[in-house]
Amino acid sequence: MSSYDGHMQQDSPGKRRVAFFGGTFDPPHCGHLAIARAARDALSLDAVLFAPVAAQPLKPEGSTTPYPDRVAMTELAIAGERGFEISAIDAPDAAGHPNYTLHTLQKLHAQLPHAELFCLIGADSFLMLRKWYGASEIPFAAHLVVASRPGRHFHHLAAVLPPGLTAHPVKQIASADTRIELEAYELHNAAGQTARLFLLPGLDIEISATGIREQLRGEAPAAPHTVVPAAVAEYIREHGLYR
Repeated sequence: MSSYDGHMQQDSPGKRRVAFFGGTFDPPHCGHLAIARAARDALSLDAVLFAPVAAQPLKPEGSTTPYPDRVAMTELAIAGERGFEISAIDAPDAAGHPNYTLHTLQKLHAQLPHAELFCLIGADSFLMLRKWYGASEIPFAAHLVVASRPGRHFHHLAAVLPPGLTAHPVKQIASADTRIELEAYELHNAAGQTARLFLLPGLDIEISATGIREQLRGEAPAAPHTVVPAAVAEYIREHGLYR
């Protein structure tokens, strides 16, 4: 990412490739890890920053678990994973303000001015992108990487993208890992800025944090032990979370 002006250069030589992966992580689960691994391997990312969010603007009811517990669980979940790091960039604001992704990406760019930045989101979040604060600016702060979920297809990107943005397929970009399907698009806005959008359409990950919490509370059939990493499951048990 050459500068925060929307003119991003793909495959910039010598630049560290860093993805921001924000979310409540309430709890972090194996689906989160699978998405991050796919993005890391397909796009040759040097780092994926897992950033538990303190206050998500579109979830005014907040998280069920305190921020410190979600950070601790996320650290346990990513331990030993190549390139995965915990980030406190979305920690609670002293004034209690919500954490807007656009502001976070701007702050991250200031901290890592020489990195090429990516923003990793799930399909459900992508479908809500139009409602995000500064939605039309977000793709120009970091390349968007969208991980699919079962039944989610984006054949008509114009209906999903924020107003004023258009998308055109980019054919010459291939996945660094041939086992992972990757689609690339170039985004344009009325000001002449360009950005990249990457889709990972081949993932089949049907795990939801809401479902896990219901299972842990006994409101749904018991979850397979594989939906959360063993260390996270042990932390939940020891701290009596989600009861």
